[in-house]
Amino acid sequence: MTRMGTPPRLAGLALLVAFGLGGCAVQPEKPKVKADAGGPDRSIAVLTDAAPGSRSDFAVSVSPRTFFRENSADLDNVAKETLDKQAAWLSRHPQWRVRIQGFADDSGTKEANLALSERRAEAVRGFLASVGVAPERMDVRGYGRERLVRDCPELYCKSQNRRVVTELEGSPGA
Repeated sequence: MTRMGTPPRLAGLALLVAFGLGGCAVQPEKPKVKADAGGPDRSIAVLTDAAPGSRSDFAVSVSPRTFFRENSADLDNVAKETLDKQAAWLSRHPQWRVRIQGFADDSGTKEANLALSERRAEAVRGFLASVGVAPERMDVRGYGRERLVRDCPELYCKSQNRRVVTELEGSPGA
């Protein structure tokens, strides 16, 4: 009488497959993220499935930061592109007001940097107004070299501090 059974090698393979596949359970979906360049040498992850019209949506859809060259309040093409996106977003979401905050790096005097940061913030307000954002929706403040992103001696590093940040104010339902 011959014994009918599973050859040991085949049985071992079946067990290996069964246990190996058992560890392949469906993983929960992770939130979608993308890197938002917060400036040179700075990257943060932000959610891409933010509620439309929310603060998170503003941060994901457009950059809230506009950068400037050293000792300048002039808007270059990259800055204008960023501000065009901000203006388009703000036109779709008129319930928001914005605080436009200007900053400078630590080169120069405290007074000169304060004046420069105010000119930068005014340049952003002027551009946004020129493309349709109502001036009464915008508040402007210059901080000079206060609130540095990074305190460092290298020029490439200091560039992170030469910025304007457009921050949403109020609540979306207001």
